[in-house]
Amino acid sequence: MLRKQIQLGLLHVAVAMTLVPINSTLNRVMIKELAISATLVAVLASLPYLFSPLQVAIGAYSDRHPIFGFRRTPYIALGLLLCVFGVIVSPQVAFLMVESPAQGILAAALAFGAWGMGYNLSAVSYLSLATEVSGEKARGRTIAIMWFMMIVSIIITAIVISRMVEPYSPQVLQQAFLTVALAALGLGMIGLIRVEERSSKTQASSDTHTLSEMLSVIRKSPQATTFFFYLLLLLAAVLGQDILLEPFAAEAFGMTVQQTTRITSIWGVSVLLAILAAGALERRAPRKSVAQAGNLGALAGFLLIITSGFLETTATFYFGVVLLGIGTGLSTVANLALMFDLTLPGYVGLFIGAWGVSNALSRLVGTLMAGIVRDLATLITEKAILGYVIVFSIEALMLAVAAFMLTRIDTSAFQRQVEIPSAVERVALSD
Repeated sequence: MLRKQIQLGLLHVAVAMTLVPINSTLNRVMIKELAISATLVAVLASLPYLFSPLQVAIGAYSDRHPIFGFRRTPYIALGLLLCVFGVIVSPQVAFLMVESPAQGILAAALAFGAWGMGYNLSAVSYLSLATEVSGEKARGRTIAIMWFMMIVSIIITAIVISRMVEPYSPQVLQQAFLTVALAALGLGMIGLIRVEERSSKTQASSDTHTLSEMLSVIRKSPQATTFFFYLLLLLAAVLGQDILLEPFAAEAFGMTVQQTTRITSIWGVSVLLAILAAGALERRAPRKSVAQAGNLGALAGFLLIITSGFLETTATFYFGVVLLGIGTGLSTVANLALMFDLTLPGYVGLFIGAWGVSNALSRLVGTLMAGIVRDLATLITEKAILGYVIVFSIEALMLAVAAFMLTRIDTSAFQRQVEIPSAVERVALSD
């Protein structure tokens, strides 16, 4: 069993590795070095979240249509190949967008679209496989291994890329992306070897639901409705900064590509430590208090990042990034625990699906808002740095509103009649 759990972890690692160069390096190069519109970059970066509703259809289709007796492996392999393809060609299409905008935008849409489709295709397939391979008793351990391997791989990948792209040049960037893509492909192929048993049977998924069913169940409870929109607002604020943090550091402090890429590893370590701490805190403190501490910590992080832009101090900026990571980690674990506290008996699957919808929608809204507002604010003020500061200020305001909404949610009105997943299982649901 341990071998298969590690292999499942490698699948999670392989897909996560392809995310790092696109989200933490290429977005900075496109916005800062290539002067491509942040709105356009945001649209391209949001494609995976735009495709996320397809996960329900993909999961149901793979249940009923095995290929050569395998219901998950071929879909995981195809998804991984699309991710790898997207990573390899993404730097080339970014440069093409400058040389020939019309052709470049079309090529970029295909490249980022391929990565987004590959992400959704592989993610729903390997998570389904993890459930089937592990069974109920080993589910928690499997998710813990997969999640830990994934977060560590993101940190390591960010550090490796930061070293590979110094000194920066287009050729070095393409070589770094190719190296990461091939490493991800190799690890993914190792993860697929004999991890799934061949079967001639098809299986109908009993835990897939339509979007209308999810929203209908949530509307049955005013508290659950408030919490759904609270999560939407909170995550849009916390996750919306992802596309702009590295370009902001380059603009405000003149950081190199190497230095800005390392921001992801600093943030990731902070999130990892906070999540581990949250797992211990949830047994000693009310979940709502831990969630609010995370919300306010992330808010403080935003305020420090905004302040660093005016003071032009990197120490304040890094402290803000650490606080943002700690706040995100605490908030993630505690808010997912609160979600299960508000789950109606018999509707656990629906609420997990609703969490996925809220997560994808918030990422989509947050990313697009960040790019559009940054460009508009820069155009109006004629100062690039103010464009970033205005976006971070809006996100800080969204966090403050979300923190207030949390005070209006009363979990004591619900009877906890369902099994509450462990802290690390809940983190896995946030992917």
